[in-house]
Amino acid sequence: MEVKQPVIVLVRPQLGENIGKAARAMLNFGLTEMRLVSPRDGWPNPSAGPAAAGADEVLEHAKVFETLADAVHDCANVYATTVRKRGVTKPVVTPEEAAHEVHKDAGRSAYVFGPERSGLETEDVALARAILTVPINPAFASLNLAQAVILCAYEWSKGAALAQPTLEELLPPAPQLELEGMIGQFERLLEPTNYFYPESRAAATRLTLRNMLTKPGWNSLEVRTMRGVLSALGGNRKPREVGTPQPD
Repeated sequence: MEVKQPVIVLVRPQLGENIGKAARAMLNFGLTEMRLVSPRDGWPNPSAGPAAAGADEVLEHAKVFETLADAVHDCANVYATTVRKRGVTKPVVTPEEAAHEVHKDAGRSAYVFGPERSGLETEDVALARAILTVPINPAFASLNLAQAVILCAYEWSKGAALAQPTLEELLPPAPQLELEGMIGQFERLLEPTNYFYPESRAAATRLTLRNMLTKPGWNSLEVRTMRGVLSALGGNRKPREVGTPQPD
């Protein structure tokens, strides 16, 4: 099943750097279609590329339009991002609610963002189906363009089942046998130091130690590393010769 992407529309953006940062925010969460309405400094803008930090495909395929109506001509669901209603009566949704609608509704969708300094004009908001806003500190209701884009893109991505490569890189938890070996090594090194004295508290102290050592969810590499540390502290590791591989 094809995942429907919303179009990101930047209305009269002022700085190339901000367009580039918005492109970076988009691609972080799998969005690739950017449309620009009358960018102040024209397009393409040499300042956008460095700020995009590698999101070149978004910039290369960005389309320029003279008016917002032209930019959203093929979109049935248009969301105007603003912190206030600007005198226009429209349904108000959060980024999460908008993302849910984008995924389930028929037709194309667009998130519309205004100029950095002033935001969308009333005429711009009037074109939208709904106003998209977030709860924000009324004493400092100021988001930059990339921040606003990333809020919307992130919520959309939660329904797009994007891959999470960092999870795939995590090693599985170590088996209990390896944890028992590490805990036993801790106890053997601590016993000669009278750490478990007095005897009446020894069982409780050992239980606390076990709870501490099993809580982190060690993987096998971490267990081996910790046991190597304990061996070194216990004086059981022989110094290796230069150029000799260090055993696990």
